[in-house]
Amino acid sequence: MSRFRTRLALLGSAAALAAGAVVPAQFAGAHPAAAAEQQQWIALGDSYTAGVIRAAGDTFEVPRDGCERTDRSYPQVIDRDLGGLFDLTNVSCGAATIANVTDTPQNPIGRHLPPFSEDPDYPFPAVPPQSEAVGADTNVITVGVGGNTLGFDEFLTKCMQLGGENDGKGTPCKDALGADVPSRLTTVRDEYDRMLTVLHERAPKAKILAVGYPTVIPNDTSKCGYGDLTKFGTITQGDLAWLRTDVLEPLNKTIEDSTGTQDAASYVDLYTSSQKHSVCDDAKWVEGFVTLPDQLSFVHPNALGHRNAADHVEEAMLNTLS
Repeated sequence: MSRFRTRLALLGSAAALAAGAVVPAQFAGAHPAAAAEQQQWIALGDSYTAGVIRAAGDTFEVPRDGCERTDRSYPQVIDRDLGGLFDLTNVSCGAATIANVTDTPQNPIGRHLPPFSEDPDYPFPAVPPQSEAVGADTNVITVGVGGNTLGFDEFLTKCMQLGGENDGKGTPCKDALGADVPSRLTTVRDEYDRMLTVLHERAPKAKILAVGYPTVIPNDTSKCGYGDLTKFGTITQGDLAWLRTDVLEPLNKTIEDSTGTQDAASYVDLYTSSQKHSVCDDAKWVEGFVTLPDQLSFVHPNALGHRNAADHVEEAMLNTLS
């Protein structure tokens, strides 16, 4: 990452010099956005982009729209890092599906997850399809989506229930849901292809950066103590291994393969860099079902995970400038 940091510093210096050359004296103290021509950047995606959980920062939308974008999510981190080069519009939204990015309005849920939590502001008005934020002047699109279309939240809930019913033994979730995975991945691929086509049509000159999902489950599932809600609760070790190899890794591969069909799109891999920072590792970048002392996190990246995502997405964004 040192080469990336060096390049970032050089680009920042270049932007500052360019700003100084063109800004009249009376605007010398203005924000860089007023000084240099910025690239228009639209951030699209689900909760792994929006942030959502308190371990990923504070919700900053006023009034709240229920999408739960947090101030330490990777789009906001990048905005602080590269705000002089890119002008961010962040319309990511917790629980978004691929269809919600492409053409289907979404009814955000905020933090309303009964029986676990009640959100006093629920229900929220529908938000438009995220692609409506994209236009002919868009230069860069980042999009991280697909998990909700696959039904990863459903897998987690069902696997925890079945693991508890089977006293942590065997692969009851795989046995119950495994046959459905190939067709679900086909749906993800079809909808992702269509989404990329729509985004390209709306923003013909934009570079699309498809952001994959980080490592959530370690290779050694014995790290994931059974019944520990700061990890995976009552999901069995066998089902965790299945979720990793047959659900999450194929999801990333599906996204990467779809991206490979588009000349203007590229894939940003977060999985490799986060291998030793799963839910069950000591230096975790993804929280388990709960974050101590009493925060529901339901397997989402924390601020460290978003910082890692920001590093890799930033590098990809800077590459669009060359």
